[in-house]
Amino acid sequence: MAGAWPNPEFFLIKDISLTLKDGSKLDVDRSLVTRAMQYSSTSGFPELIKWVKDLQEKVHKPPTLEITDENKQLDIIITNGSQDGICKTLEACVSAGDNVLIEVPTYAGTLAILNPLKPKILPVESDKDGIIPGSIRRHLSKWNPEDSQNPKSSIPKILHCVPNGGNPTGSQLTWERKKAIYKLCQDYDIIIMEDDPYFYLQFSKPYVPSFLSMDVDGRVMRFDTFTKVMSSGMRIGCLSGPRALVNKIIQHQQVSAVHSSGLSQVALFTILQEMGHTGFLQHCDKVADFYKRQRDACLAAANKHLSGLAEWVEPSGGMFVWLKLPQIKDTYKLIWEKAREKEVLFVPGNAFMIDSSVPCQYLRSAYSLVSAEDMDKAFERLSAIIKEELKQ
Repeated sequence: MAGAWPNPEFFLIKDISLTLKDGSKLDVDRSLVTRAMQYSSTSGFPELIKWVKDLQEKVHKPPTLEITDENKQLDIIITNGSQDGICKTLEACVSAGDNVLIEVPTYAGTLAILNPLKPKILPVESDKDGIIPGSIRRHLSKWNPEDSQNPKSSIPKILHCVPNGGNPTGSQLTWERKKAIYKLCQDYDIIIMEDDPYFYLQFSKPYVPSFLSMDVDGRVMRFDTFTKVMSSGMRIGCLSGPRALVNKIIQHQQVSAVHSSGLSQVALFTILQEMGHTGFLQHCDKVADFYKRQRDACLAAANKHLSGLAEWVEPSGGMFVWLKLPQIKDTYKLIWEKAREKEVLFVPGNAFMIDSSVPCQYLRSAYSLVSAEDMDKAFERLSAIIKEELKQ
């Protein structure tokens, strides 16, 4: 008589059958459906957690699987997409006035989470090879490594980065830089938030090893998602990290979402179980190959219409090309007003900057949904808009 669970007699769904695009049909195990209709474990369905944990072991081989300190052992929570885990982690770890290391430019959603928390954001420079370790080192030069043991110190506790196919840059953090960054975070006892939704959309193999794969200390919080390769509407991601920190996120989940959608979890698990880890990775390869072709079409259109007007670096993965218009002081009005009038949409670069009010010469172009023909039209129109702007 203690439980506040609704009576399942009135739950309307009894069976779930899934029809996949290849025509095959999967029946979700009825016992899973029954469990999915009721409240369940905050951390996620045990079957899905095990599948994900086995995948992490297969792909990343995390040292924290074998670590003896229980607080640092690898643990996992299923989240409502990876952004849910990022939001909860930042809310747990960041207070007003805290110094936080953030790669710039960065995902606009991360900035939207951070800004209400009112930290002091320390922008970490990046280029085509991702975060520049020297930029982190310059920020940290204000402190000594021993300051990390002083609770009253203002030393940064968090580094957030998007290491693969970054939104918006499409850049990829190299293995050599990752090693240097991890060493810096060891020296100054910094938690690495490895926000990696595009990990499986890398355009070359083998995959660049993750921070999780080198984490001997239990300082990496890794955020994965099934959004980019399975379904964005399912809203299923996962957070992998040291148990002590993951437990805090589980407590947050208990008082916010309670748990991720049971129906989404069992539907996804049924598909993943049928595919197996090998089948899942093969599927990811097909998705990455598609986006690589899209990238190539996007770059071909850019070369055709924007040579001499824009600069860009070939993306290593993901869905975006990051364009610089060196002759335009600020892209905001050009994109939000003039480009929209010509019925073409991009995102002005200031959306991905710490201070969006500062003039920015960049824009983000997404090639995930657009045909090669429409990409050609889009850059043709953008070229005309830039040329018209330069005449004024």
